[in-house]
Amino acid sequence: MKWFLIFWAGPIVFLAGWYWLSYYDMNFGIFMLSRQVHDLTFQIYGKVLGIPPETIPPLVARAIAIDSLVVFAIIGFRRRKAIAAWWRARQASKSSDAALPSKDSLSSAP
Repeated sequence: MKWFLIFWAGPIVFLAGWYWLSYYDMNFGIFMLSRQVHDLTFQIYGKVLGIPPETIPPLVARAIAIDSLVVFAIIGFRRRKAIAAWWRARQASKSSDAALPSKDSLSSAP
């Protein structure tokens, strides 16, 4: 499971880092992080896909969000027994706490 999360989060962090650094032209002398490469990349993808380059970043963000939901659903499904046990223990502790008298009712006793 650890490797699954690493291989899921790694490309997302890499893409988000590149996008943010190149968008704000923080290139540190590296040509790949320049704004020129950023604009050229989205122009090429726009021509290949036949859509305006400005629409690509929101589409990518939406795809990442949906993929993340799928990943967390897989993790939740794989750990459903542990999650159910945690939920039952939590509910049991809440109901046992409700059965105990509160501090205010103990201090007001004569």
